[in-house]
Amino acid sequence: MMQINNIAAVTPVAPIGESVKSSGATGFQQILKDAIHRVEQSRADATQAVEQFVTGENQDLHSTILATQRASLDFDLLLQMRNKVVQSYQEVMRMQL
Repeated sequence: MMQINNIAAVTPVAPIGESVKSSGATGFQQILKDAIHRVEQSRADATQAVEQFVTGENQDLHSTILATQRASLDFDLLLQMRNKVVQSYQEVMRMQL
């Protein structure tokens, strides 16, 4: 049976709001900015990985696919966050005072 070598350890991801120290509107705003920045960074990493694979700089298909899947999942998470924010806003607007 073949052994699997050269598998890098997965680094844990910090929670989105971990770097936020303030609360209130600026805290929420910072969380959204961090989430958008994370999505943009993962998209750029995926684009770079694909370009390196296509040009032959990186022969590792596995890491290229992982980078594209990570970018896709980050985008899906951001989309679900946006949906929940919109849903919450609509719920608040339906409240009677």
